[in-house]
Amino acid sequence: MATAETVELGDPHEPKEESLRVFEQIQHELKKTLVHIRHEHNKHEPEYFAAAEHLSDAELAGFTLNDLHQVRVAISAYGIHIFGKVRIPALPDDGPAYIHFRAFTGGPDDEAKLHSIRKLNYETTRDQ
Repeated sequence: MATAETVELGDPHEPKEESLRVFEQIQHELKKTLVHIRHEHNKHEPEYFAAAEHLSDAELAGFTLNDLHQVRVAISAYGIHIFGKVRIPALPDDGPAYIHFRAFTGGPDDEAKLHSIRKLNYETTRDQ
């Protein structure tokens, strides 16, 4: 598995063609997994999704390609790792509003795969 110690992440930037392609391929799985994680964490760690407790599952997963605000990309010997920052549009601008995901693809001809999701965070601007 690639980590910050084993690959060099590029600087944060607006998504480009390959990042948009990867996001489109993983978007359904990202939404499904996000809702599933919320239900699991609500059983034992409700604070994990406290900022979104008032949202329905559909609102939580109501993001689109336009809500992918920023990516960092790393290239390893076995493919491209994309770390993305997605805005949850149903959340207010002045509170936790983003999730982060990690995806992987072997290249333009390879199907992208969702690797992981990080919880909602307190970043409120696009540039953080």
